[in-house]
Amino acid sequence: MIRMLLRVLGHQYAGPVRRTVALMMATAIVEGLSYALLVPVLRALFGGDVAGARPWLAAFAAGVAIYAALRYVSDLSGFRAGTTLLRGTYRRLGDHLARLPIGWYAPARVGEVSLLAGRGVQQAMSVIAHLLSPYVSAAVTPLAIVAVMLAFDWRMGLAALLAAPLVAAIQLWTGRATAAADAERHRRDQDATARVIEYLQAQPVLRAGGRTAERFGLLDDALDELRRSSRRTMVSALPGILGLSLTVQAVLTALLVLGTYLALGGAIGPAELLAILVLAARCADPLLSLGEIGGQARGARAELAKLDTVLRTPPLPEPPDPVRPERHDLELDAVSFRHGDRLVLDGLSLAVPEGRRLAVVGPSGAGKSTLLQLLARFHDVDAGAVRIGGVDVRDVDTQDLMSRFAIVFQDVYLFDGTIEDNVRLGRPGATESEVRAAASAARLDEVIARLPDGWATPVGEGGALLSGGERQRVSIARALLKDAPVVLLDEVTSALDPVNEAAVHAGIERLMAGRTVVMVAHRLSTIRHADRIAFLDGGRIVEAGTHDELLRLGGRYAAYWEISMTPAD
Repeated sequence: MIRMLLRVLGHQYAGPVRRTVALMMATAIVEGLSYALLVPVLRALFGGDVAGARPWLAAFAAGVAIYAALRYVSDLSGFRAGTTLLRGTYRRLGDHLARLPIGWYAPARVGEVSLLAGRGVQQAMSVIAHLLSPYVSAAVTPLAIVAVMLAFDWRMGLAALLAAPLVAAIQLWTGRATAAADAERHRRDQDATARVIEYLQAQPVLRAGGRTAERFGLLDDALDELRRSSRRTMVSALPGILGLSLTVQAVLTALLVLGTYLALGGAIGPAELLAILVLAARCADPLLSLGEIGGQARGARAELAKLDTVLRTPPLPEPPDPVRPERHDLELDAVSFRHGDRLVLDGLSLAVPEGRRLAVVGPSGAGKSTLLQLLARFHDVDAGAVRIGGVDVRDVDTQDLMSRFAIVFQDVYLFDGTIEDNVRLGRPGATESEVRAAASAARLDEVIARLPDGWATPVGEGGALLSGGERQRVSIARALLKDAPVVLLDEVTSALDPVNEAAVHAGIERLMAGRTVVMVAHRLSTIRHADRIAFLDGGRIVEAGTHDELLRLGGRYAAYWEISMTPAD
């Protein structure tokens, strides 16, 4: 577990962890060895030499004082290291999550990441602050006590030493017996968390359907399964806890019988026998605590394993010798890309000259949004190449590449702050006049003018306090402020009312002016003036040309255009 902990934390934290572990081991050894002084104390007292016992009592007191000082220092080191490591782990996890491919964030991972970033990290890092000290003490102190027993009587010490493999075997068996139950409980925990998030997100739908008084069946089922799996976990751990307790008690009984036999035969004196039995009883306490500590350790190890798995997920590789593109034309050269088992793009090739506009249309699931994500290197292609200015995007530094793209998606996410905070994300160092100019170009100034707090208006988590059209205007203002040479647009007006659509469309026109643009749209009226239109279906370009050329062709695009222009009944 310590090796995994160091791997999760990184080499920069190895020193404090090793020092803390060394302190805890020294504390446990001093505790065990200090009990050796009980033998001469008891021997002197049984022999009626009270004066002779005093130096040994003083030595025992000194040993206890040293143990207490070491315990204080080691516990303090553990708490300090735990606090530092918790902060460092959150920072490392956040940095790593920010560098993982967007495709890694599948919907099923919402609950997993939520649990891991919350309770999981805290439980994993509590190993240093709360769990490591009792665990080391429970493992090392009994061994030190057994060494003392061996020094005074090898037969009693050997009998006590025989308990070590039995205890280790029981701990190993318990861990294996509970592994499946722990894994199931973790899966149920993830599912329950995801259902809670789903329940909260579904509130508008549930209330619109008049189901506010009803229980959410999927959530109830997930919580019931979690309760049952938690019960199975506890039941599976009971045999190990009982087995450990019975083993320790059996060893104590065996030591008592053996010691009595040796004492009656004159092999050891009553003082040695009493001291050894006291040592054996003291040895039993930490061993019995191994059952509880072992369960906590398995839980922490499971969280460490999940954290380790996430941190070992390879991010998109950075080029060793980055190249800076001099132009901003775009090209996809025989690109193939799979999402899981599904082939999304199949040998697709297209080019967008610098400063020109490409519109991509096609049925749902054709791969249009994926195409945009590959251009911005949200994923790496499985075959072929994506280029900007003739340079493979894999050869461009990630920060340099992203600085060249302004991206506006249909589903806009705003951070919990003010409108100005969210606009400034496009270029944090922009002047006030530049921010205001971007807002005006995006028609965001109209929204700000009617809000009582103006620029200081909070948007809420995800922008929940703004309407869809208002969020879209903030997103366009942010993209305008970034002033990137390449613009990617994904269905930005598909869900807006006519008033907001007109305002957003005006902002989009400002954003596209003089830039290389790739846009995806379902409303074909928004892309008729594109320099080139590509019709995508089945991961391939089946038609390409200008709007007029494709209409004259009378193919798939023409059929789509006719349907889009036909008024609904």
